[in-house]
Order: sequence, then C-alpha cells, then structure tokens
Amino acid sequence: MKFRPCIDLHNGKVKQIIGSTLSDSSPATLKENFVSEHPPSWFAKLFRKHDMRGGHVIMLGPGNEEAARDALSAWPGGLQIGGGINDTNAAMWMEAGAEAVIVTSWCFRDGEILHDRIKNLKNIVGREGLVLDLSCRKRGDDFFIVTDRWQNFTNVTISRETLEDLSEYCSEFLIHAADVEGKCRGIETELVQMLGEWSPIPTTYAGGAKDMNDLYLVKKLGKDRIDLTIGSALDIFGGTGVKFEEVVQFNRKNQNPTTNTSQAMASTEHTKMIR
Repeated sequence: MKFRPCIDLHNGKVKQIIGSTLSDSSPATLKENFVSEHPPSWFAKLFRKHDMRGGHVIMLGPGNEEAARDALSAWPGGLQIGGGINDTNAAMWMEAGAEAVIVTSWCFRDGEILHDRIKNLKNIVGREGLVLDLSCRKRGDDFFIVTDRWQNFTNVTISRETLEDLSEYCSEFLIHAADVEGKCRGIETELVQMLGEWSPIPTTYAGGAKDMNDLYLVKKLGKDRIDLTIGSALDIFGGTGVKFEEVVQFNRKNQNPTTNTSQAMASTEHTKMIR
C-alpha cells in the first residue's frame, strides 16, 4: 500500500476542488480549495524526484490539454492521464508520455457499461495501459458509479461482481468517493473496506482524507491493498493536515522492492516505445 500523487486540472491550472460542486449547468457553484501558481510540470517533477509512480493527472473539463502535456512531458511514463479519454485520443496520450489512460464516462451509455468500448480501448493501449475510473456516489445503501465529472449516476454499483467483471480489461481501478472529495472530513470508510475485500487488481482510493491517520486507516481497512490519494489536505496544495514529506516517508517505509523494480522496468520500456 502506498500514497499516490495527483494533479487535478481545471481551466488549465492545478487546482483542488470540492468534487460535489462540479456542475456544467451551474459553474458558479464550483468551490475551489486551492489554485496553484506553479505549472503542472512543477508537481510532476516533484513526484518524479521522490519516485511516486502511478499518480494521476485529471483534466476536469475542456481546456486542459496543454496543461496535461506539460505534466506528462516532465515525467514520461510516470503518470496516468484521465478526462475525456476515448478510442480516438488514447494512443495520442500514450505517445505524449502517459503511463496509462484513465477512462470512465466514455465506457457508459444510458447508465450501462459498454463492454465493446472497453475492449476496444484495451486493444489500443493494452491491458497494462488502461485504468478504469469507477468513481462513485452513495444512493441508499449502495455506491453507484458516476460519470461526466461525477455529475451523472449510472445504474452500476460498486460490487464484487462489477470489479471482477471489469478487471479483465484493465490493470488498475481509480475510485473517488465523490461526495467527500475535497472536503477533508475523513475517508468513506465503508467504501474503502469493500474495495479491500473485493478488488482483484491494484486500486487507488481518493476522497476526504484529512491527515496521516486516514492514510493508516486506509492501510488497515483496505488490508494493505488499497492505495490512497490525498489532495486538499496536502501542504503542497494549500492544506494543513498532511505534510508532503510525511507521505514521502510513508512510501519509503512501505516500499516493495519487487513492485518498484517491475514498475521501473515498465517505465523504461515505455520510454523506449515513445522515442
């Protein structure tokens, strides 16, 4: 289990926002926790310096392509890219330096999974190059996958069956708990526990983490299998709950030599591929 970094892009800038306030119909409701003066490449270089592989760059809406390229160019093969990814641009983003593409909305229609589209993306970038974003919101007793920047509910819930089904096509899952995203009030413990029990492949949870205690709580509830992203609480994003050096030290203590070696080899092969 390890900390995973993130670079969230909105209107071309690195930001931390409250996820539940994202709305295409009412942009004035957007609540920003942080807007950086640094370019995306500044954060990518920082993560590269500490070998924090597998972080995600998320384009929250249009107008973020140049900023995303800035991040990827600073660490070819070290970061994943998501936001508006489909079969027409996935290969382009891999060539631009992405370790993998992250996809969600394009794989759904009328609230249902489009398996043919997922298979097509797998054929384009390979299973190792595909991460499925199954970010969700709670309705009743279940967590439903949401699309279009977490605004629209699908008919698909986070369940053992869903995770096993989709794991055939991708190498990882990225799952934001959208209702608590950016609020720094604590993680969605029920969801983390379910992911620790059900997910058959590497999975990163994001949403609500407020301090280092939450990092250790994810380690415990997720049975040391679920990685965690911390955004708004992190000091490099204007937060006060977690110091960046603390997560650096956490990763060093939880370092898995075998995993790191395989990731380094994959990154080397990726770099060869894009040259």
